[in-house]
Amino acid sequence: MTRLKLKVSTKKPIFKIKLDKKEETLLVEIKSIPEKGKANKEIVKELKKYFKKQIKIVSGLKSKEKIVEIDLNKKSIADLILQHK
Repeated sequence: MTRLKLKVSTKKPIFKIKLDKKEETLLVEIKSIPEKGKANKEIVKELKKYFKKQIKIVSGLKSKEKIVEIDLNKKSIADLILQHK
């Protein structure tokens, strides 16, 4: 299990992920608005589809900065992000 830091931007036209290697953070753009858990649901759904692994938000449910757990190592995560570019 790897824990990843996310910085989330809401109300964007499409879902997008970028890797900030310097801060070891995923920059995530989502379409949803941060209301009644809609943004968190979209994050989990899209990251699960993107990485093809279970995703769990472990911190930051009401924040734009979150920590998620994913069953991949950091190198695999970085490789997958680079492949999707």
